[in-house]
Amino acid sequence: MIKKILYLMTTAVVLFALSCGKGEFFPGTVYSVMKLPVITSPVDQDAIVLLEDNADNAFTVTWSPADFGFQAAATYTIEIDRAGNDFANPVIVGTSTGDSWNGTVSKFNTSLFTTLSLPGEAESEIEMRLSVKVSPEVDVVYSAPITLKVTPYTIVIVYPQLQVPGNYQGWNPADDNTVIYSLKSDGRFEGYIYMNDASPTFKYTDGPSWDVNYGDTGADGTLDAGGTDITAASGAGMYKLNVNLNDLTHKYELTSWGVIGDATPTGWDNDTDMVFDDVNNKLTLTLDLTAGGKIKFRANDDWVINLGDDDANGSLEYGGADIPIAEAGNYTIDLILNKAVYTYKLTKN
Repeated sequence: MIKKILYLMTTAVVLFALSCGKGEFFPGTVYSVMKLPVITSPVDQDAIVLLEDNADNAFTVTWSPADFGFQAAATYTIEIDRAGNDFANPVIVGTSTGDSWNGTVSKFNTSLFTTLSLPGEAESEIEMRLSVKVSPEVDVVYSAPITLKVTPYTIVIVYPQLQVPGNYQGWNPADDNTVIYSLKSDGRFEGYIYMNDASPTFKYTDGPSWDVNYGDTGADGTLDAGGTDITAASGAGMYKLNVNLNDLTHKYELTSWGVIGDATPTGWDNDTDMVFDDVNNKLTLTLDLTAGGKIKFRANDDWVINLGDDDANGSLEYGGADIPIAEAGNYTIDLILNKAVYTYKLTKN
């Protein structure tokens, strides 16, 4: 009886709002959804394998619409996230004002591989849901999520880059071994470069020439077009470089890398230092590791900068998951930081 009374009260509020004029919303009025939307295709637990050969084929998501108890122009947004992440960082696949979204295999694959950073040619679990918005006066509502098993294909991505010519490499802006990248193509660049000069001096160039170059005339962290050379007073070593071309700021930090973890002889208490291999442009270490333990990479004997592997696919993420060691033995451990995506390699000797 109580539920019935509450339902009648809600209906009365909606009817009152409608009687005051079509499409009008009134501050303080409470509107409630009568029926949530339901994703009808794909369906829960579907296994979806995406192929590059089908990149231009249609990829469609359909649903039954929400019912707000009155005629409403709703906007549906398709959101995805890694399974179990509770949509903490949802990726928007597309939007529609109807009961379907028509995209392409290529667009959906980009959402999975590039934006959500799922591994290519490997199955991962994601969740998909709809968010529905009808008015600023009405709260966004969500459909029940469905779980999908998806296998995206690898996309070869050409990331925007800044050249970093300096005295450590002959002031050559055309050297593609000394560059930093913008993973999100958003004007923010990051990278690690080993500078072997005792007093490294460098600049940034947009392209393999001096036509567009940046220095720091006031040594205040602000970049100036054609400005003064940047001098790193910390000495030779592996520098973490960050540049934001949106506000013309930059910073650099000398880093010394090591391996830590209960698979190593010193456990989680101390790092074992890595050394730089200038021939192969990587950090390396030979070390005995124990089975069942784990390792991570960290800089400067601290956890402020640390790298792990969330997807167990060889690529590294800041603050990522510990890397398990399945088999005991002597390993060569390589850390590759000179690419847009940081990677590592474990080779049993």
